[in-house]
Amino acid sequence: MISAYLKEQTKQQHDDTEAKLQSQKIFDKSYTLDDYKTLLIHNYKLINRYEPQIQEQLKNYPELKLDLRSKIESLKTDLNNLNIPTENEAPIQNLENEAEAFGALYVMEGSTLGGNVIAKQLKKNPEFEGVEFNYFGVYGENTGPYWQEFKSIIDEKISEENYESCVTGAKKAYQLLS
Repeated sequence: MISAYLKEQTKQQHDDTEAKLQSQKIFDKSYTLDDYKTLLIHNYKLINRYEPQIQEQLKNYPELKLDLRSKIESLKTDLNNLNIPTENEAPIQNLENEAEAFGALYVMEGSTLGGNVIAKQLKKNPEFEGVEFNYFGVYGENTGPYWQEFKSIIDEKISEENYESCVTGAKKAYQLLS
């Protein structure tokens, strides 16, 4: 199953990204608004660059419901609310095929799952009083079900000969996040 293989093959990138973005501070309540702004900027680089490519590469998979999985508008809202300017940048790396697009989407969907936890923790931190978490709460109650649905689809659609391309796409996504 590619979802388990991706988790195993990208564990180092996942851990490095969490360390670089100081995730541990979220739970000890020492996370600052500036830390959060940096986190949003890194996520914007990923979403802005790869979401359109993923929508194009995976347009033949209606079961993914990519229109419902779009995160760019909620992310722009949060950036706007915090007066963070956004720019459109050309991708440093393109997603070369469907398997790479699935791999990048794996990282994006996984970060949405983690983002739900981040939002809950930050709401407990007095420094974030009045801050909206549109991006990290983008799926609301559907976060868990969307993740399970995505894993089921990727496990069904990615054959073993495409595992490495899928991992490559995930690693490209992690590179943008950190």
